[in-house]
Amino acid sequence: MRFLHTADWQLGMTRHFLAGDAQPRYSAARRDAVAGLKGLAADVGAEFVVVAGDVFEHNQLAPHVIGQSLEAMRAIGIPVYLLPGNHDPLDASSVYTSALFKAERPDNVVVLDRPGVHEVRPGLQIVAAPWRSKAPTTDLVAEVLATLSAADDTRVLVAHGGVDVLDPDRDKPSLIRLAELDRAVAGGLIHYVALGDKHSLTNVGASGRVWYSGSPEVTNFDDVEADPGHVLVVDIDESIPERPVTVEPCHIGRWRFVTLHNQVDTSRDIADLDMNLDLMTDKERTVVRLALTGSLTVTDRATLDACLDKYARLFAWLGLWERHTDLAVIPADGEFADLGIGGFSATAVDELVATARAGDTESASDAQAALALLLRLTDRSVA
Repeated sequence: MRFLHTADWQLGMTRHFLAGDAQPRYSAARRDAVAGLKGLAADVGAEFVVVAGDVFEHNQLAPHVIGQSLEAMRAIGIPVYLLPGNHDPLDASSVYTSALFKAERPDNVVVLDRPGVHEVRPGLQIVAAPWRSKAPTTDLVAEVLATLSAADDTRVLVAHGGVDVLDPDRDKPSLIRLAELDRAVAGGLIHYVALGDKHSLTNVGASGRVWYSGSPEVTNFDDVEADPGHVLVVDIDESIPERPVTVEPCHIGRWRFVTLHNQVDTSRDIADLDMNLDLMTDKERTVVRLALTGSLTVTDRATLDACLDKYARLFAWLGLWERHTDLAVIPADGEFADLGIGGFSATAVDELVATARAGDTESASDAQAALALLLRLTDRSVA
């Protein structure tokens, strides 16, 4: 038996830094990743798809987001089982109980709206642990496992949330306890655990049967999401009592959120950064966050700004990671000596240079910006 394990679609997600047409393209890519499961399912012969929580970004969605999302699920063509997660719990405002969702839900889409066993077909069950609020006070998985008794059926547990061994706060009451999962697997109560919530592909524990699929499209930068963009193809051999499991990750994501750390002290460093940005492919689907440190002359800072302006037009988004950027701008000796100005204007430039060298103050920053603009206006830097 073969199926697809995915999670954290978060349809309707917006990223505040995406402007212009980048946000609509990003939203379309997330829907396309869902509809594209049809081709993957056909290629591998999958019976069904499980979505382990956070199908939607939240419960308050525009009607067109719900409609387009359901159409993407319809396109998959095989049964799709949706688990409510922390972003879209089964609370009073749940998207799953809205009139629009119920009216337009395709026949192949099934909401796992109650905890416990759901029959897929004779001999195959999904055990679901849906969220009913954004902040459960118990381990929902442990509660469901406690209701199970031994059976001859193949069972796939579909759950959402953090696992205790991966969370620094081990005392959170909602955490899924890996020891409970391992006991259920070892006892044959369940044969595979499809998890959602962690957006990077992650094999949990040593059994090889407990996995986070991660989000099929990236949602955050690479310091947070190390390995996004996957769907898992899961094989369970039902002909053997132990139900051996094989898991194959398939990368389907097309967007990238990249962080670059660069030291920039010279014009050569800026040229190297320019070359690295130029060599990056698929710029229209790439988000770049720059952590830059160093000391630059005003001329070099103006060159850097021109470089960043150019690539900001080419990438889906490019900008500075302010918390990790520390650029000092120090006018070099004689840097403004040959501008060809005199009198009051020359005196004003000298005062700006002195202020710019005064240190890390707002006035110094303003003076540095004014000097950089002056260089641009006199064609001393890259435009």
